[in-house]
Amino acid sequence: MEFLTYIIDVFLHLDVHLGQVIQEYGTLTYLILFAIIFCETGLVVMPFLPGDSLLFAAGAFAALGSLELPMLLGILYVAPILGDSTNYWIGRFIGPKVADSRWVKREYIDKTHAFYEKHGGKTIVIARFMPIFRTFAPFVAGIGKMNYGRFLTFSVGGTLLWITVCVMAGYFFGNIPFVKQNFSLVIFAIIGVSVLPMAIHLRQKYLKKRRAANA
Repeated sequence: MEFLTYIIDVFLHLDVHLGQVIQEYGTLTYLILFAIIFCETGLVVMPFLPGDSLLFAAGAFAALGSLELPMLLGILYVAPILGDSTNYWIGRFIGPKVADSRWVKREYIDKTHAFYEKHGGKTIVIARFMPIFRTFAPFVAGIGKMNYGRFLTFSVGGTLLWITVCVMAGYFFGNIPFVKQNFSLVIFAIIGVSVLPMAIHLRQKYLKKRRAANA
């Protein structure tokens, strides 16, 4: 039971345990990273997995030589593109059934749909940097039967931008003494920055409704 709890904790918080995983599993770490990023972007029931913080941590370990940067980037470019496409087709074929299940929060779907109404296809790119939204955006695109070629174009563009920014930020800044000594705080800061666009959007929406109610 304790071992199972440990495995689940590592899976959910790989960004914190990445150094230990690299020591224990070596090259299998690439497969583990692929699986985490694929699940976070490809399975609508797993928006809680680490994303930005894990990419930053991976970049930091690549700078130390623990991971090979070209292989790391290659694997991490492929994982979210495949994840997005999987999520898109799930939404396209069984979206309504999944959306009404107890495994998926309808609130997230509605908010992502509203985001689509405002930003269109660019939502796929913007959502890359927004936890939860990046998991639900491909799913909602599938439900809305967005043209797959157009969807894939935005997905690839957003992936290249997201992976490059997060991994290279970790590569260049992850091993600065202050960052290394306060790595947990940095991880929380990254999560906070990632959530900030969503928080700003929700606040603007709230203020807009409030002004309309008082008009």
